[in-house]
Amino acid sequence: MTDSKYFTTTKKGEIFELKAELNSDKKEKKKEAVKKVIASMTVGKDVSALFPDVVNCMQTDNLELKKLVYLYLMNYAKSQPDMAIMAVNTFVKDCEDPNPLIRALAVRTMGCIRVDKITEYLCEPLRKCLKDEDPYVRKTAAVCVAKLHDINAQLVEDQGFLDTLKDLISDSNPMVVANAVAALSEIAESHPSSNLLDLNPQSINKLLTALNECTEWGQIFILDCLANYTPKDDREAQSICERVTPRLSHANSAVVLSAVKVLMKFMEMLSKDLDYYGTLLKKLAPPLVTLLSAEPELQYVALRNINLIVQKRPEILKHEMKVFFVKYNDPIYVKLEKLDIMIRLASQANIAQVLAELKEYATEVDVDFVRKAVRAIGRCAIKVEQSAERCVSTLLDLIQTKVNYVVQEAIVVIKDIFRKYPNKYESVIATLCENLDSLDEPEARAAMIWIVGEYAERIDNADELLESFLEGFHDESTQVQLQLLTAIVKLFLKKPTETQELVQQVLSLATQDSDNPDLRDRGYIYWRLLSTDPVAAKEVVLAEKPLISEETDLIEPTLLDELICYIGTLASVYHKPPSAFVEGGRGVVHKSLPPRTTSSESTESPETAPAGAPPGEQLDVIPTQGDLLGDLLNLDLGPPVSGPPLATSSVQMGAVDLLGSGLDSLIGASNFVSPPAAAVPANLGAPMGSGLSDLFDLTSGVGTLSGSYVAPKAVWLPAMKAKGLEISGTFTRQVGSISMDLQLTNKALQVMTDFAIQFNRNSFGLAPAAPLQVHAPLSPNQTVEISLPLNTVGSVMKMEPLNNLQVAVKNNIDVFYFSTLYPLHILFVEDGKMDRQMFLATWKDIPNENEAQFQIRDCPLNAEAVSSRLQSSNIFTIAKRNVEGQDMLYQSLKLTNGIWVLAELRIQPGNPSFMDLELSLKCRAPEVSQHVYQAYETILKN
Repeated sequence: MTDSKYFTTTKKGEIFELKAELNSDKKEKKKEAVKKVIASMTVGKDVSALFPDVVNCMQTDNLELKKLVYLYLMNYAKSQPDMAIMAVNTFVKDCEDPNPLIRALAVRTMGCIRVDKITEYLCEPLRKCLKDEDPYVRKTAAVCVAKLHDINAQLVEDQGFLDTLKDLISDSNPMVVANAVAALSEIAESHPSSNLLDLNPQSINKLLTALNECTEWGQIFILDCLANYTPKDDREAQSICERVTPRLSHANSAVVLSAVKVLMKFMEMLSKDLDYYGTLLKKLAPPLVTLLSAEPELQYVALRNINLIVQKRPEILKHEMKVFFVKYNDPIYVKLEKLDIMIRLASQANIAQVLAELKEYATEVDVDFVRKAVRAIGRCAIKVEQSAERCVSTLLDLIQTKVNYVVQEAIVVIKDIFRKYPNKYESVIATLCENLDSLDEPEARAAMIWIVGEYAERIDNADELLESFLEGFHDESTQVQLQLLTAIVKLFLKKPTETQELVQQVLSLATQDSDNPDLRDRGYIYWRLLSTDPVAAKEVVLAEKPLISEETDLIEPTLLDELICYIGTLASVYHKPPSAFVEGGRGVVHKSLPPRTTSSESTESPETAPAGAPPGEQLDVIPTQGDLLGDLLNLDLGPPVSGPPLATSSVQMGAVDLLGSGLDSLIGASNFVSPPAAAVPANLGAPMGSGLSDLFDLTSGVGTLSGSYVAPKAVWLPAMKAKGLEISGTFTRQVGSISMDLQLTNKALQVMTDFAIQFNRNSFGLAPAAPLQVHAPLSPNQTVEISLPLNTVGSVMKMEPLNNLQVAVKNNIDVFYFSTLYPLHILFVEDGKMDRQMFLATWKDIPNENEAQFQIRDCPLNAEAVSSRLQSSNIFTIAKRNVEGQDMLYQSLKLTNGIWVLAELRIQPGNPSFMDLELSLKCRAPEVSQHVYQAYETILKN
């Protein structure tokens, strides 16, 4: 008889009977009773009153009975914690049972009893099980550590279980390795800053060895762990790819997708010239195609992942177009996803095939699918220019079918085709106008109105057509009303004499009779423009429109890179990062693809120094996303937080360790990793000796400025390294105030808000004197100029070079870093003129070894002009004399930190228009002399 009999009882007062049966001497009766208890518990009856009686049944050799009792214990231990302690002795005893199944069962149940009171009693049995001779017990114990960590993390750390888990990664049994990896990954997710899975080539090798022998779940755990590792170079990446590739032929689709994720991530590091790169592309296609022969739900997950892969590397599936052709019995969600991928893969080579297929779909019965198919034809026209004509004629054929929803979709896409190819296909307007009466959807009506307004000069009865729409103006949707208003104003500007009445009518309807604020505002703007300046109105309303882009629905590149790291997870199905749908953000770490740091491709890669550059001249000044520890979006922009320094990562990014020296005070609980100390922005790669003129690319030249010299803006943070945010800037000093003049440009596809800025400690204590004020959200392709006031009362730390400034900028997307070199003359103060007697005494007092000599060649100024030019930058001439036909200027300047610099400038006439200058500098801090000389050269030569 089956166990279903236990669920059919309807007796009253059965608890008493069960109690008696549980205390029976007969083993069979006991087992039957426990089964009845479990059945009652399963259907939701409260049988917690039987807790002591069920616990007494634990003392048995019968494995089935023991399992049932343990199941009961797990369920009721939380509500009966005092009673649960009674079971501890049995757990301890069972952990030493000769039967490994019982040992494992005991340790598994221990992990599931989430009661604080008894966790400390379980540490000793767990420690024994972690070192058990049987691998089944060890693998169960590994998972138990993760469960125990969730209940009491401190206890697990104090007992040294994490170290034992790390040792299990080297276990001889692959399933133990897989479970140890799974447990460590789980713990690491809840503590993103802890470096638990300290992966190195040796441990990666052990994981790859275990990969071939463990179960499919074990393989998934190991592959997900591998995906979080960043190889040190392209050779290691290739070696890992070679050993992961066999997983692509696994029967389990989750294993296949996990393997694809690892390969997609590591391919970033491989040179496209490698033979292996081509081989890998070919190997990735068949497993992805195979996933599409599964049941529809799995197909959908596979298609959502393929959509991401195709956006990142379309070459993988470019020859597999036919697989994405829709089958008649596909569910609608699969059909729509396939259609999307078909358009992404469309190219000149396969467009004829795609168009024939899409035309077929447009005659289907499923309305949603037909609409999408017609849209797809329009998208193909925009994407593949050579096919545009064929696409337009296909759309015209579809319009001739007179099927209402087909006609409406066709008009919407033809509007986009007109935007992409102006003055090319306008001959079809007549055909479109014939279908005016059948349009009943707002989007189609708005598209038709736009076409009439845009090409009014080519349509004889444009005014009549628009007037017909105007009759039911108040019944139209907002979209149509707005479009109609604009179209009639366009028509008026093109044919003013014939349409004056029409334009007055629409302006009156929009402004006086409408309660929609958008419509009213647009109406008033047009009214004022037309009444005050018709020429300006023409320039605004009839301005040339930018061509629309090929793919408007592509995922933004930085988000795409992050989603590639989440292939095979919910994020890849939603096409959103986990932070967008995981509540509380526990364990959500921003991931990104590794930078291309290949040995053979250094010239191509923006992440590495140019070929031939010495290792010390690394140009990348922004740490890569992989080096940023934790979630840095919660940048603390209040006053600096004092407190113990945070734990640092093992990643070394240059000579200066920011965590030990200052940027840690910038953040509440996140770790920053230092950019390379000697770095300068990528486009400012001149060696220091060539002076600031090279550094700021001053050859581009600016007009003469009164006051201190200002260098032209240079790009400090390129958009490709800051998720679309480009920052250019320069430094100025005017009337004693220092400013950082910034230009922020949004080159991403999303709006940027919540800007803030912080400086690391630096040699002269430069710090923002006010918050970074960006008054409105920064829209895509928008640029904003901001002047950020600076002061010199920040924390001081000597930098290398001295004028290096490391900056963190935060917005709603992420935190970004860059470093730049500021010209020293912005620190020359206005009271830097020394008394003559003081000058003489100080010059003598400073030791001769502190004197530094420099030459400035081909200066285009005479002595008077030199003195005047330098004075405008707060370098003051104290005395001047002529010795043997050479002018000698004695000068002083003072830095914001009170350091005085004394100078002797000898001007030797060279050719008639250029002078050679010899500069001697004396200072008690001789390390500033080089930078003062560069300031002299910059000021005098610009």
